[in-house]
Parts: sequence; structure tokens; C-alpha cells
Amino acid sequence: MRTTRPVAREAREVNGTPERQRARLLLHQDQIKVGLAGNLRDYRFVDREGELVTGAQVDYNGQPAGYADPAETITHVDAHDNETLFDVLQYKLPRGTGMSDRVRANTVALATAALAQGPAFWHAGTDLLRSKSLDRNSFNSGDWFNRIDWTYRESTWGSGLPPRGENAAKWAYMRPLLADPALEPGERELRTAHRQAVDLLRIRFSSPLFRLGSAELVRRRVGFPTGGPDQTPGVIVMHLDDRTGPDLDPRWESVVVVLNASGRATTQAVPALAGARYRLHPVQAGGADPVVRTSEYRADGSFAVPARTVAVFVSR
Repeated sequence: MRTTRPVAREAREVNGTPERQRARLLLHQDQIKVGLAGNLRDYRFVDREGELVTGAQVDYNGQPAGYADPAETITHVDAHDNETLFDVLQYKLPRGTGMSDRVRANTVALATAALAQGPAFWHAGTDLLRSKSLDRNSFNSGDWFNRIDWTYRESTWGSGLPPRGENAAKWAYMRPLLADPALEPGERELRTAHRQAVDLLRIRFSSPLFRLGSAELVRRRVGFPTGGPDQTPGVIVMHLDDRTGPDLDPRWESVVVVLNASGRATTQAVPALAGARYRLHPVQAGGADPVVRTSEYRADGSFAVPARTVAVFVSR
């Protein structure tokens, strides 16, 4: 307890006031929207302040978030350098978050790459909660911290305190996390994470609307109908539209993706889509995640989605 209390107090101070946290989260949502739209510099959408902006006008650490065409960027949430996705979630999720919710958060994060325009990249093993025991840069850490158990039997979390290198400054944070048995996923969680990730890939390749390929098509077909200052923190709604122009998808005229990274169920209203006949994507309706099957489209144009869930709705 003498270790965890100061760390928790310091983490709260670093995070800032609730107002600062909300502002930062809504900025991140704008950045993610630009990424979902292929990082286009001239893609237009309504930002967190209710202004119509381009991707180039969204700040990313002093640089424009939008700067390219869809084929010129590779969208990813983790890579060989820095912490793995699962390790980042171990740092950032509240300590009491259950392992099933950690798995769900992993899936939602992967969805921001899998369902984005342009080439998508997944770090090896990220679909099965790969961990490097919080190692920030495992380039010289050897096989022990870099191993992957492709049999799903053993998590690589908690393999020991990572080498000094770029990690020593965070050892005080790492020790209590790595020593907590509640933070180690078992075979069941590894297999669940993998199956949910595979469903995302099946969805991506189920429709050409997820792989438009050109900036012009992205500008015309991709929208974010719930922007502005009143948008729900932690939730992004993306609309892929095949109702006008050349028919790109012979199966569906419209696809709605609701990314709910928050810890609460959400209902997102899109009045322009009222009266349509949306249903859950068949991959999810018969897929690995029973929770997403409770998602619902309502005739008033609203979409109800459980906490920490990505739900994809389709309409003919």
C-alpha cells in the first residue's frame, strides 16, 4: 500500500482537472476521426467546438493531424517500438477494471485501425493481448520480453521488471502493476481477444466502403454525424454512405459504426437516418462477442451500444 497510494495520487495530478481531461479526450476524438478518414489534410468535419474544420486544422502535438491521402499512411495503434497496446491499457485503465473489460478495450482500440480508410497495421500478437511486461523499447531486451505464445496458453504479462534503459523512470509505476495477479489474462481472455479481433477483419473485408482508396471517395462517403461540443466523450459515430453516386457495395447502401470506448452504454441519435432499416452486421450477429449482439437500432435514428463495444450496423 505504501507504493500504490503515492502512485495513484500522482497519476490523478498528472491527469488534471475533469475539465482538462474532457477537453483532451474530445481533442483525441477529433484526431481519431481524422485517422478513420485516412488522415486526409482536406477532409472536412464538425470538430469538438462545433466548427467545420479540415484534417490539417486538427492539432496533433503541434503538427496537423491530417496531412496525406489514404494510401500514404498506415493506420495503427501500436507497433514494435513503445509499449504494446495491452501494456498501454494496463497503464491507463482504472486499476479496478476487470479483465473482461480490458479485453473489450483492446478490441475497440484495434477497431480504430481495422475500420479506418487506408492500409491498416496490427503489431504482431496485439490480437491476443501481447505484452512486453511494460517494456517501452524492447529492441535490445532479448527473446524473453519479446516472445509471443501463439498457443494462447500463457500471457507474456508479468514477465519481470523490464531492463533499465528507457524504463527505469517508470519502475515505481510498473512494480505494483506487474505484481497484481488480477492484471494477468488467462487462456480464455487471450482466445476471446483473438476471436473478437478476427471479427473486425472480417467486417473490414465485407464491404468496399471500408477501403475506398481515394481521397475523393473518402470526402464524399465518410461522415461523423455526432460532432460538436455536445458529443458524448469516449464515443465516435462514423457513417459510410453508398446511397448516392456509383454503387460501390452491392450488399449495403449504408454502414454505421459506433465506437464506444467509454465504460457506459450509449445511445447515439442520428436523426438523418431515422426510418431506415439498420441491423447489426451479420459478422457480429453471429460472431464471438455476445455483448455486441444486444446493440440496437431504433426507428427514430438512434443506435444503442453497450459499454466498451464497437458495433457495426448495415442497411440495404
